[in-house]
Order: sequence, then C-alpha cells, then structure tokens
Amino acid sequence: MPSAIMECPDFSEFQDALKAMRKPHDLIINTINTVVPTDSFHVDPVESCKKLYENLETGNKQREDFIKNCITVTAERVRKIKEQRDNNADDIQLSKQLRTEQTALRVLQVELTVEDLIRQRTAKVFNERCRKYYKPL
Repeated sequence: MPSAIMECPDFSEFQDALKAMRKPHDLIINTINTVVPTDSFHVDPVESCKKLYENLETGNKQREDFIKNCITVTAERVRKIKEQRDNNADDIQLSKQLRTEQTALRVLQVELTVEDLIRQRTAKVFNERCRKYYKPL
C-alpha cells in the first residue's frame, strides 16, 4: 500500500483503495464456487478452503489496519484544528475546516461498521460452503 494512501490526505483516494481491497469479499460467491469441488471440477477442498480463509483473514486485517490508521490520522488533524481554532475563535475558515475534518472522521468510523458487516457476510458464505472441508481454529 502506498504511504500516501496510508496517510489519508484525500478521502476519494481512501475510498478507491478500500474498494480495491474489498474486491475479494465482493466476489466471494464466485471464488468459493471455484474452491469447492463439483462433479466436473476436482480440487483439493481442504487445501483450497484453508488457503481462501487465510487470504480472507489477511485482507480483513489489512483493511481494518488501513481504516484505523486513517481514523487516527484524521482524529489528529481534528485535534490540531481545534487547538488552532481555540487560539483564533474568529477564523471562519478554521471552523469550516474543522467541520469538514469532523465529518470525514465520522465517515471513517462508519467504515469500521461496514467492514464488520462485510466480514459477517463473507464468513457466512465461507461457512456454508467450506465448513465440511476446513474449520478455522
């Protein structure tokens, strides 16, 4: 992940990066169909399900760290702007900038909730299709 994205300077870059990182979860049904064996398609289901689970968990951790990092960076920007505004209460630009950053912080916090829903959905699909082949610890 590029460090510019990790610093979260631009929210649209953050959204684009998060969208790309969530792609495997969006395609979980198709992916799981290639992992679970059928009459015409034979694979080692234990190894395939295990590898898929590990990939999903790695992606979960990366996205969670990415979002939490952006929350930390944005919260720090909010704190600094509040300090500046406290020292210069008449500055309208600082008040606008503070509201903008506070909104961005709330949106980032909502992304953690979205992330939890994505994990639940993916886990449900994974368990429905792979539970008889691989059970994570």
